[in-house]
Amino acid sequence: MTWDVLLTIAATATIQSLFGVGVLLFGTPVLLVLDYPFLTALAILLPVSLTINLLQVGKHYRLIDRSFYRTMVLFAIPFVIGCLVVVAKAKVNIGAVVGVLLILVALKSVWPKVEAMLAAAVRYERTSFVAMGIVHGLTNLGGSLLTALVHGKNYDKDVARVTTAVCYGTFALFQLATLAWTQGRLPIPATQSAICVAIGAGMFLLMDRLLYTKISPQQYRAIFAVFLFGSGLVLIAKQLLLR
Repeated sequence: MTWDVLLTIAATATIQSLFGVGVLLFGTPVLLVLDYPFLTALAILLPVSLTINLLQVGKHYRLIDRSFYRTMVLFAIPFVIGCLVVVAKAKVNIGAVVGVLLILVALKSVWPKVEAMLAAAVRYERTSFVAMGIVHGLTNLGGSLLTALVHGKNYDKDVARVTTAVCYGTFALFQLATLAWTQGRLPIPATQSAICVAIGAGMFLLMDRLLYTKISPQQYRAIFAVFLFGSGLVLIAKQLLLR
């Protein structure tokens, strides 16, 4: 496992430790820039993302918004599986799809008219979950839509993080199962995967103790808003590299 991959995991795991998403949302474009195939990027990132989410859910599982989670499972997961099967079986080149999504996410954060359009769209929660499943199955970047939906709920910080984490972790679990089914085995050795998981778990334990527990609910909502805005800017910058 190369140092650039390990540094990517450490950085994105730090973000996911705070917000419940990050490893897939930011790690996927980075690994594509580093010329890793999409399915290999999935195999590297999914176990890390799932491990962090399991740790987050284990800490605050009683606070999960179960109604939100049930709706997500019903309307998003079938599309996550179906679209990932298409990518894995048909060997679809998803580079252009990733690029389009990056632009849309960035515009959502910096162009008020697009923000208003997307805000109107997410009021239709079931439709938003369907769109989220399609986006995540094709590109691994559905976390951007998930965080937008959760942020719109004005949850307390612990409720926001654990609800995001259980949804994101469920994405990862079904993606791993689908990947194993379509590919027969994961395209990276188990020892390398274990190293990546250990780094991700270590970053969560460190950030949870040193930073997350010290943030007030009001500060968390403000930071979450900055995170959503910044994610768009970062993703559009990465799009310029995915040419």
